[in-house]
Amino acid sequence: GGVGKTTLAAAVYNSIADHFEALCFLENVRETSKKHGIQHLQSNLLSETVGEHKLIGVKQGISIIQHRLQQQKILLILDDVDKREQLQALAGRPDLFGLGSRVIITTRDKQLLACHGVERTYEVNELNEEHALELLSWKAFKLEKVDPFYKDVLNRAATYASGLPLA
Repeated sequence: GGVGKTTLAAAVYNSIADHFEALCFLENVRETSKKHGIQHLQSNLLSETVGEHKLIGVKQGISIIQHRLQQQKILLILDDVDKREQLQALAGRPDLFGLGSRVIITTRDKQLLACHGVERTYEVNELNEEHALELLSWKAFKLEKVDPFYKDVLNRAATYASGLPLA
């Protein structure tokens, strides 16, 4: 955690969103699933993509997602997934969405992706000291370069975090 998977997914989402008919960025799937259930996430997905959101249960959600989105070219980001059930309920099988669709999944569990049959993966490496400091500056101050007054504190924080400035 803290290497920047969500930040990277958001950057990709923002840079390619114009090429899709429907868009959905489901952030914090692990936490939202624990607090509100998978059905809530399915409702959010349907609400953001087709304006529909009333569901009776997870199985009905899978069916409606399949029926309503199978012809749509969709960009779906599933952020911080930690269970196979979440992937099955939200992204189903590889041909669930229309031609040209993309599903981007962030997770700490590579095995989860393998179990779901994800073909292409990208592993985010820890940042070097310069990039870690830059990311921390962006997140803390919304600036690439910060006031020299804060530089020492940020350098110590980035060093302490060992390449994971958001941890």
